[in-house]
Amino acid sequence: MQTSSRQAYLDWLRIMAIVGVLFFHSAMAYVAEWGWHIKNKETSNLLLEFNFFLHQFRMPLLFFISGTVTYFMLQKRSSGSFIILRLRRLFLPLIFGMLIVVPPQIYMERLTQGSKGSFAEFYPSIFTTGAYPKGNLSWHHLWFILYLFLYDIIFAGIFKWCTSKKGKVKMSWINNLAKGKRIYLLILPSVILFTSFAGRFPETNDLIHDYCYFFYWLFFLLAGFACINFPALMDSLENNRRTSLMFAIITIVAINYLRWNELEPYKVIADWQHDWRTYLYRSLYPLTAWGWVFTAIGYGKRYLNKKLKVLDYLNEAVYPFYILHQTVIVIIVYYVVKTTDTIAMKYVFTVMVSFLVTMSIYHVFIKPYAITRFLFGMKPKKKSVKTIPFEDSVIKEQDEIHMAS
Repeated sequence: MQTSSRQAYLDWLRIMAIVGVLFFHSAMAYVAEWGWHIKNKETSNLLLEFNFFLHQFRMPLLFFISGTVTYFMLQKRSSGSFIILRLRRLFLPLIFGMLIVVPPQIYMERLTQGSKGSFAEFYPSIFTTGAYPKGNLSWHHLWFILYLFLYDIIFAGIFKWCTSKKGKVKMSWINNLAKGKRIYLLILPSVILFTSFAGRFPETNDLIHDYCYFFYWLFFLLAGFACINFPALMDSLENNRRTSLMFAIITIVAINYLRWNELEPYKVIADWQHDWRTYLYRSLYPLTAWGWVFTAIGYGKRYLNKKLKVLDYLNEAVYPFYILHQTVIVIIVYYVVKTTDTIAMKYVFTVMVSFLVTMSIYHVFIKPYAITRFLFGMKPKKKSVKTIPFEDSVIKEQDEIHMAS
């Protein structure tokens, strides 16, 4: 099986993952426990559980799929041209996002904290106050783009070698993981890493202090790249999809049983930091993440490998959509939390309006124009080729011969 061209199921899963991020961030204003930029006075435990579930695998799935995208982008490109492409498609949109897209989020948050003044008065502070949260300069949700950029730059040469004939021959032993249930050995490095270090180094997304998660996310990207580079691994995920689903359900049920009954180690064990049960409990989180990622890939490959006409439009829109969506959500939530409607109505309104506004911005202001496509990391717009009917071309050619004679 060759993988020289993009496969539809990966694009569908990427789209679904980004839509999942929309649902996740739209709920953040209405859940307790987790801090966010703007909060509703009342919170919902059900939305908290919904977000808790999504949080286990939404970013792992995006990084896994990003690994497959890296593979396809390296086809017919040198590692140098790949780096240049990633600078244009990732680094420039990141800088643009930090300077233009993210500041409105911080401004709206500062308003809820008592700040006064217009956005025009606020904007210069992103250059003078330092990094968020003390200052007003941040990448916020665009941390994903930063991490992906760094992974691709650091591993560009290795990735390119792995896609070469020589590299595939040298790495052919990886195909042994496609036999039986060996594919699950892919999860061991990240499980060991997470179990060992997540307690001391919680997720920050700030790069500088993200000692555990920076490498944790990397393992998903590497697995995605390996699975698409060696198609037998993808076939194994498809063949083992039911096992993956069973594994995912068991682990998430185990986590929630302990959470809902307040049996987490730090609540029932005196010296929980050094107790073996703490490490066992902590291992459930990467295990369930891998279980749901493998389930999505396996079932996606089986049932979603269909290219519909709308796929091209959605696949092109999904990256600008990701860059824009949280800013749109924060602005909408700023006004929605002031209403007296129920949490359910507020959440549904936030999701629907955020989706419509973000897609409208993309369709009207980004998609048609070369400059905005460039700033949002999109491919240049394809030039339409005007075709001349056969009869007209013959008449034109005869006229030119007649004039020449």
